[in-house]
Amino acid sequence: MPKKVLTGIVVSDKPDKTITVLIERRYSHPVLKKVIKVKKKYNAHDENNEYKNGDKVSIIESRPYSKNKRFKVMENLK
Repeated sequence: MPKKVLTGIVVSDKPDKTITVLIERRYSHPVLKKVIKVKKKYNAHDENNEYKNGDKVSIIESRPYSKNKRFKVMENLK
């Protein structure tokens, strides 16, 4: 099964070796036919603390690093 890859913006880099990434996804409602925006935050592992607030990054699904961290940073998208 392929690993999930998501792109979003870093909204917090306060914890050590962790960043919080805001992922925004759009989809069409099946009945109302209206485009809906859904936002979700993911904690991702950042080994060298190199990403800061406002950076656009892509994260990939990985082994569990902690209770809430299930993703790691793949690359920076400038």
